[in-house]
Amino acid sequence: MDQTEQGLRFRQIHLDFHTSEAITGVAAKFDAEEFASVLEQARVNSITCFARCHHGWLYYDSKKFPERIHPHLANRNLLKEQIEACHRRKIRVPVYITVQWDHYTAVRHPEWLVVTADGRFSGTPPFEPGFYRNLCLNSPYRELVKEITAEVLETLPVDGLFFDIVIVRECACRHCIDGMKRQGMDPANREDRLRYAVQTLNQFKLEMAEFVRSFNRNCSIFYNAGHIGPLIRESMPAYTHLELESLPSGGWGYLHFPLTMRYARTLGLDCLSHTGRFHTSWGDFHSFKNTAALEFECFHMLALNAKCLIGDQLHPDGEISRPVYELIGSVYRQVEQKEPWCRGAKAVTDMAVFNTEEFDGKQVSPPTAGALRMLQEAGHQFDIVDSRSDFSQYKLLILPDLVAVDDQLEQKLEEYLAAGGRMIASAFSGLDAGKSEFRLKPLGVRLRQPLRRDSGGDLAAGRLAEGNDHAEYIVAKGALGKGLPETEHVMYLKGLEVAAADGAEVLIDTVASYFDRTWEHFCSHRHTPSSGRIDYPAVVRRGGAIYFAHPVFTQYHINGPRWCKILVLNAIDLLLPDPVLRHSGPSSLVAAVNEQAHAGRWVVHLLHYIPERRCREIDVVEDVISLYDVTVSIRAPQKVASVRCVPSGEPIRFQERDGRAEFVVPKIDGHQMVEVNF
Repeated sequence: MDQTEQGLRFRQIHLDFHTSEAITGVAAKFDAEEFASVLEQARVNSITCFARCHHGWLYYDSKKFPERIHPHLANRNLLKEQIEACHRRKIRVPVYITVQWDHYTAVRHPEWLVVTADGRFSGTPPFEPGFYRNLCLNSPYRELVKEITAEVLETLPVDGLFFDIVIVRECACRHCIDGMKRQGMDPANREDRLRYAVQTLNQFKLEMAEFVRSFNRNCSIFYNAGHIGPLIRESMPAYTHLELESLPSGGWGYLHFPLTMRYARTLGLDCLSHTGRFHTSWGDFHSFKNTAALEFECFHMLALNAKCLIGDQLHPDGEISRPVYELIGSVYRQVEQKEPWCRGAKAVTDMAVFNTEEFDGKQVSPPTAGALRMLQEAGHQFDIVDSRSDFSQYKLLILPDLVAVDDQLEQKLEEYLAAGGRMIASAFSGLDAGKSEFRLKPLGVRLRQPLRRDSGGDLAAGRLAEGNDHAEYIVAKGALGKGLPETEHVMYLKGLEVAAADGAEVLIDTVASYFDRTWEHFCSHRHTPSSGRIDYPAVVRRGGAIYFAHPVFTQYHINGPRWCKILVLNAIDLLLPDPVLRHSGPSSLVAAVNEQAHAGRWVVHLLHYIPERRCREIDVVEDVISLYDVTVSIRAPQKVASVRCVPSGEPIRFQERDGRAEFVVPKIDGHQMVEVNF
């Protein structure tokens, strides 16, 4: 039952089993047949089970490391029996091995721990609860990980390996210092330490993949860092697939999955996404996620081309929880019905957003997050890309706020525009890394003067000040102002003072306030009102490129001014008047279009679940608010033969006009798929 023959499954479980040595009777109630039977009834067809946990304990009958077997493990063949019982029901079982967190090892080998720049051990202090002490992969610990992995591969049937906590850790231990010196790096320099840490991690993953293949040619391999971002590119050959750990209530939030998945799906590997059955996050014992939330999270995965995985944790006594799997089964039975319209599906997109994580290192980078919100709320179909992506497949490319341009990217973007591509850029996008000049000349702007700094020495442009100290205004007008009153609208974050180049058209001007807010000059509670005086261009168009001087995407992520979204959406309409999809639903409706080329059809996913901040810490999805008679229009690539709701099979009447097909979806009860046959 290997990865090559079976592939990733749509209905997976990640079964945590981090179990303290202070607990006795571990796995005493485990019943292999009941375990696998409950999974089968819940329609689970893949489950990740534990060889080794964060406490450092093993859950198989290790001959090499008997001292590491959990001291109170009642059944030393726990993992073996889990695998065998699941295989009898054709359930796949990848094996979990922790890497950088191992409490047993950290306590006994502190010389293998990551050392911070100030000489401390990285992670949980000695007298605080938790196993989050970080182990260095340049130390002899690396060989221990390989030895444990080898024993698992030699003694158990392994469908796949899930290596957890494989994360860039800046380290100043003697092993890393010696390694940096050998390469001519300066260990006292943080950038060199980070560069060496990235190099170390990439080498470990590539080396481990080769090591695994010496035992098993077919098992799947994944290294988990809790996120998929541009840093993964150098080690991609070490992966067979990608897994996106993204528990919305567990600290990731509801924005992380769509942002990460829209990027990950462009990298060429099959993807699955993690959520959890927990109310909050991992280790939240005896809690239950609301059914509507679990539906939304799984169906959203299907819509964005990911397989589904739900996180659970087995009780220390080893007895599987039937109520938990009744919850999971209620969702996975629906996923099973939807699978025929998801297999082999690829996203249909006409635009891409640049992933500014490449420039600020943030997993949910504000400019990209703001762009994601705007486009998703408008029903646009888009991917998220980085500087190494192929831009030619997109009609429109959005560079939100922070995309610095070097020689290579300058050439690539100019070639894209010269070939007929369209572009929207904003704020610092298009500047060189030092923010001294615009490298991307086709934007049609130049800096009017060096970027102004405030009294504290910080750039005034793009800075979020407590009282919106540098706020200024625009008057929405013309095609760009459609849907907005022709009056001042505040831009809380100051823009870049630019001038229009030859051949560029100023679409909207900036209107200055009376003065910046300082201790000497202030007015009312917050920013100073408009003076009515026209200052520098706010929006400039040159051919197929539109430039916004203000960081409109960051601003939308921070506090969501509707006028910023309307301005951007109007700019998109100017450059891309015939998008893949339009709909009449509310902005809370999530729409995605996928192609199943083998079946000659498109599948439109429509989701309407609304996360609400009902408590201090997490967003909650509890109620399903149905929508009725939503009009959908798609840019059809061929003549349409039929349209129907699936999996129910209910036919839908449609009209074709000017290369578009239009139909009305009678009801969206949480999630509705619509099959469009050509």
